[in-house]
Parts: sequence; structure tokens; C-alpha cells
Amino acid sequence: MAVTVFDIDGVLADVRHRLHHLEGRPKDWNAFFAAAVDDPVLDPGRAAVLEAHAAGSTIVYVTGRPRRCRRDTVDWLRRFGMPDGDLHMRPNHDRRPARFYKADVISKLARNTELVAVIDDDDQVVAHLRDLGLPVLHATWMREEPGQEQLDLLEQVQEDEGRT
Repeated sequence: MAVTVFDIDGVLADVRHRLHHLEGRPKDWNAFFAAAVDDPVLDPGRAAVLEAHAAGSTIVYVTGRPRRCRRDTVDWLRRFGMPDGDLHMRPNHDRRPARFYKADVISKLARNTELVAVIDDDDQVVAHLRDLGLPVLHATWMREEPGQEQLDLLEQVQEDEGRT
């Protein structure tokens, strides 16, 4: 079975409207995740997942969002017409950096399937997965739009606090 793995935040979902919840101390993680239901879709990400699905790849979603956000995440994926697929979400109290959490999940998938590609936007996740020899496509489409400094904030809190 050929599998293509997609991250959600920054690949399929535009998170920029909710990054302000992470700017201060303490960070308002509950508000950050609650606002995910209002994320606009990133058209290049949606096109990539639909193309992979049409090519016969099984779609798997691996996100750093906590499991408590599962219903909202599934509803969001359906609302924007994403293909059905397994959804792997971070255990609620797992605070590892995203690169380690995702590497664990994706490495297990790669042992039992033909991993076509992993599509992720986080520089550190991409570098770590490449170091492990996994096929990764770096999703940069959200970075090509205004608001880069906000994305740097997201990447830093992902690394420091392991929340998304």
C-alpha cells in the first residue's frame, strides 16, 4: 500500500489568524486550538492531497494537534473536502518537539507501508525526517505569503513547548 502523509497546520490549514494566542506569556493554547475550526484552507495543500489521493495513494494525516481536538479536526477536513484517511494526533500531554513526535509516528508507518512522501511545513520536522532517510516534501506555500514573522513564532513554540 502506497501512503502519502500530510501535516495539517501550515500545509492544509492556514493558522495565521490564530497565532496571536501564542505571542505572550502565558500562551493561550486553549484559544489557539479552539480557533482552528475557523482556519481557511491552503489551496496548494488541498490540491496536493487531492492529487495524491487521485493517484491512488492512501492518505494519512499526522498532526501535532492534541487528541482533544479530534472532532474539530475531522469536521474541518470534511468541510474542505479532504480525502478520508487515518488521523494521528499527539497525545494530550505529549510535550515533545513536533520533529520527535512526528518521526515516531511516521517511522512506524514506513515500516509497514510504501511511504511515497511526507508533506510538512516545519523546517525542523523536515530536516529531522530527511536525516532519518524518509521522503519529505517541504511545504512552503504559506511562507510565500505575507506574515513570515508569525510563522517563525509558531515554529519556535512548537520546538520549545511541543504543543502543535
